[in-house]
Amino acid sequence: MATIRELDELRSTYLRFFESKGHLVRPSASLKSEDPTLMFNVAGMQQFKPYFQGATPRFAGVEGVWPRVVTAQKCMRAGGKDSDIENVGRTRRHHTFFEMLGNFSFGDYFKAEAAAWAWEFLSDPAWLGLDPQRLWVTVFTDDDEAHEIWTQQLGLPEERVSRFGEADNFWPANAVKDGRSGPCGPCSEIFYDRGPEYGSADETGPNTGSGDRFVEVWNLVFTQFDLVDGELKPLPMKNIDTGMGFERLASVVTGARDAYSTELFGPSVRAIEEASGVPYRDLESVSHRIIADHARAVTMCIADGILPANDGPGYVIKMLIRRAARHAWTMGVREPLIHQLVEAVAQSMGGAYPEVHDQRGRVASVVKAEEEQFLSTLEAGIARVAQVLDALAGEMLPGAVAFDLWQTYGFPLDLTVEMAAERGLEVDREGYAEAREVARQRSRGASTKGAMFGDSGDQLADLAADLPATESLAYDTLDAEATVLALLEGGERRESVREGASAQVVLDRSPCYPEGGGQVGDAAKLAWPGGAFVVAGTSRTQHGHVLHQGRLVRGTLALGDSVRVTVDPARRETEKHHTATHLLHAALRRVLGDHVAQAGSLVAPERLRFDVSHGAAVTPAQLREVERLANSWIQADLEVSASVVPIAQARAAGAMMLFGEKYGERVRMVRIGEAEAASVELCGGTHVRRTGEIGAMVVTAEEAAAAGVRRLEAVAGSAALEHVQNLRSVVQAGARALGATPDTFEERLSKLQADLRAAQRESAQLRDRLAAAQTGAVAGSEVHEAGGFSYATAALEGLDAAALRNAADNLLQRTGADLVVVGSGQALVVKVDSEALARGAHAGNLVRELARRGGGGGGGRPDMAQAGVRDAEGLKTALASVGEVLAA
Repeated sequence: MATIRELDELRSTYLRFFESKGHLVRPSASLKSEDPTLMFNVAGMQQFKPYFQGATPRFAGVEGVWPRVVTAQKCMRAGGKDSDIENVGRTRRHHTFFEMLGNFSFGDYFKAEAAAWAWEFLSDPAWLGLDPQRLWVTVFTDDDEAHEIWTQQLGLPEERVSRFGEADNFWPANAVKDGRSGPCGPCSEIFYDRGPEYGSADETGPNTGSGDRFVEVWNLVFTQFDLVDGELKPLPMKNIDTGMGFERLASVVTGARDAYSTELFGPSVRAIEEASGVPYRDLESVSHRIIADHARAVTMCIADGILPANDGPGYVIKMLIRRAARHAWTMGVREPLIHQLVEAVAQSMGGAYPEVHDQRGRVASVVKAEEEQFLSTLEAGIARVAQVLDALAGEMLPGAVAFDLWQTYGFPLDLTVEMAAERGLEVDREGYAEAREVARQRSRGASTKGAMFGDSGDQLADLAADLPATESLAYDTLDAEATVLALLEGGERRESVREGASAQVVLDRSPCYPEGGGQVGDAAKLAWPGGAFVVAGTSRTQHGHVLHQGRLVRGTLALGDSVRVTVDPARRETEKHHTATHLLHAALRRVLGDHVAQAGSLVAPERLRFDVSHGAAVTPAQLREVERLANSWIQADLEVSASVVPIAQARAAGAMMLFGEKYGERVRMVRIGEAEAASVELCGGTHVRRTGEIGAMVVTAEEAAAAGVRRLEAVAGSAALEHVQNLRSVVQAGARALGATPDTFEERLSKLQADLRAAQRESAQLRDRLAAAQTGAVAGSEVHEAGGFSYATAALEGLDAAALRNAADNLLQRTGADLVVVGSGQALVVKVDSEALARGAHAGNLVRELARRGGGGGGGRPDMAQAGVRDAEGLKTALASVGEVLAA
């Protein structure tokens, strides 16, 4: 079996080959998509979309124009309607996370070079040296040019070059048939013949049969048309977009049966075997494969800043963790396992992607917190899903029921679908989506696969075609002269804008810091004789143009005008908060441990917000120590310096690589302190010159932000002084109101709280007596039957929610009914007996429907739930509807 080092060398060999052909080697983009229509980066070409659309291919930090580029891109395809997640682990080809090796041409070379270089890399002994007799090629039905290149120029025999239609050899697939629009073109795919032992009887070549003999290794897309109203029109600039799945290439080159049998997954598979005691047996070991795949995917995503969440890409990460945990459970593993595999993933992937190795402790902490949360309800959830499916009449589980399993047990839809499929049943996905939309009232992200360009709304890409990047003066000055290079109003470029217009201004140089790295963009003023433009905020495009967004308050502004740019002095307060954020980070690591790492931040003139990976609440004593340590560095007046260094030098210096950030070969390193540095981080933001300028820092809040993530808020500089002054005013006013002094305020407040608690206990006792008296009066009332359940109802007076729940318990015990429904005022409570619960009674579903009829809403657990109704009439309607709802 090839070692990890040898697999890393395989990846590097591909990059070196195309570098020798005049390509610029670019780093992988983050898995976080900048395209709002996509949850993840799904293809190698995605980060280069503007260049495919005509922008000049210039890259920050690289001189010249580069129409040839090569990458190894991290990709994710999971969570969308086109996801193949149900095939992951069950076939030799499917993965959620994968690497796409790609070489690209933006109007430079075309079919002949792309095909020749692909053939050379694969077959030449100087490179991979694969047996040419095992390589087969497919081309689009009408692409005679590509067919001739393969057969006449490269010498492949006719019998190993096949023609297929747009479903197989056009990109996007079926673009003409489906009526799509935009750039597209034929493609040519290279397959490797693994031999008859991998095949099936009906497999005679690529795209035939049901076996795995012919493996697609490389797809060469020839983007030469623009599809408009069903007509293919030649593009003025023809592009090349190729993709070669690294996992498939690794298995072919090493002779492994598939990627799971290589060291890309080897460390994870071995760890799963050890934890479960179950040996790995290739395709039979579906759970091993799913766990290993999902552990790799979530590790790579979290390292890129995509945290588990209830929406969008974060929901996909949460679902993958839970799906893997469910498979570990079925293998008999009862302790959290997935977080233990993060180290194994780092062994496999950390060489190529150092951020995975650097972040492995923090990633493991996030995964463990999510895993533990799910495992706490998994057993009950599995049992409940099995019960629901076993009792299902028909072959389709309603979507609303599947969503209730998510609400009640945290059981993801995909796991419900998987358990249903194991019984030959289906789940109404559309109904689930509708129920979730109604409950959440939030929009959901969606994954797009197969579309060459998502509709990102990027109306700024053409700036890169004829404008150089904005020269940044943000680190040097707050005031500078500049020239107007571009004006945009309503997303359209203008020659000039008039007074009152809202617009975006692009300058040749700017002292404004554009929003990035958590720091807010600067406000500023542009001034010229007879005119002024107020800048509300600044941002940077991916091509390096700083956009000054604001309003023209006086005069007219035109292209070529000279303006004076003056940054709002509030920037100095932002700088204090940014340096304070670095000190806060360093102090947290000293106090809580080295596992602490940044998981998000906001740096503004008036405050800072800082999210860190930590699995428990920060105690008051720890917060005091963090605050004390950070302020000791501030009082020490340490020097703050910044330098641009190679990333290897920054790593050697121990610089913190911030979570989710994408770094190039050279990075900006910010150091606080000289010999014994308090903090060393990679950062592109602006900072004070010495820590003494900050004055002081005060932590104002600490709370949970997500599973395994804590959020701290703090103020520094003048905002810290104002905060302390406000606190002093509040304490003094409170002391006066209680007839105390600031020194005796806490003691006086404690006594009042004790008195209040005593009064509340007495009041609760009185309410419970009232509830008991009322339920005793109705306990002998008639117990009704409906839907196979006995039930009793009661309308009570003067009870709060807690007393009403006690009343429900009392009535259930006294009547012996299967369930009871009690109400008081606008509150409604349903309580279900354990035997009725086992027969399918569900308090949450019942109270939800009753509350709806009473003009309100609510829900809860299967055994007990509560809701609110509109008014007294609504309560009367709800109680009168119990029998009808049960019988439905």
